[in-house]
Amino acid sequence: MGLHSGAEVTLRLVPAPAGSGIVFRRTDLDNFEIPATGRNVAKVSYATSLMRQGVLISTTEHLLSALIGLGVDNVIVEVDNLEVPILDGSARPYVEAILGAGLKRQRRKREYLRILKPVEVRETHAAGDKFIGVYPGEGYAIDYTIDFPSPIGHETFVGDLEAGDYSRLIAPARTFGFREDEPMLRNMGLIRGASDACAIIIGGGHVQNGPLRFHDEFVRHKVLDLIGDLALAGRRIWGRVVAERAGHAMHTALVQRLLRDRSAWELAHRYEEVPEPAQPEGAAQSKLAAPALQPSHA
Repeated sequence: MGLHSGAEVTLRLVPAPAGSGIVFRRTDLDNFEIPATGRNVAKVSYATSLMRQGVLISTTEHLLSALIGLGVDNVIVEVDNLEVPILDGSARPYVEAILGAGLKRQRRKREYLRILKPVEVRETHAAGDKFIGVYPGEGYAIDYTIDFPSPIGHETFVGDLEAGDYSRLIAPARTFGFREDEPMLRNMGLIRGASDACAIIIGGGHVQNGPLRFHDEFVRHKVLDLIGDLALAGRRIWGRVVAERAGHAMHTALVQRLLRDRSAWELAHRYEEVPEPAQPEGAAQSKLAAPALQPSHA
């Protein structure tokens, strides 16, 4: 399966044997491979990047989120550039392409990272504390809260990835940014292929390129990012994740802290797995949340 972006980047997903995990392959650098694991985390400011032996692959989180959201455990991601295409700023194009190509169930049972005890990361700031933690629990429960200046405000999303509604309720949510930050990000070498079609743009206290796909699209995108970043644990989480005003750096810090504490988790198999819907539904329908995966607001 192949994808082309407006920035002339070609990305191809290649089936991999059971037990391979998710591996990025830089086809422009003699097929150099970078496994999507916590030990290879590099830059995590405005996007999650991986690096191995000096070779970088950036903006990995949206594709990783789509793969985990659809239950893809083993795949080689071939890309001929250091940046994974951002496309429309969401995971929906990846979900549509993956489902269009089709998924194959492998004979080996899926291994989960079953959480046995709490693991937390906290940061104290003058503007307010930030927090993320993972706890024992059933399914892959997520409770995410954000708090930004207007027009975003305070939003909370609570749901369970095992409900099987990732394509409909999470994948379409786009990344967002503030117009005044654009020059700084470009000077940092980020968002090189980005345009107003790649993100929700906020400026002057309002959304400049609406309409939104969800009334709470901002927090849903944070959930999307979280799922992609926690993919770097190497396996799908079996437990409960709670995040308050976190971001890429804290997501990946949690992964690294979790992997360092071998007493906090075990590898396990689940007895039942709920399949993902056959095709993602449109944005208008995506507001009809299933009972197990619903947004809530404070």
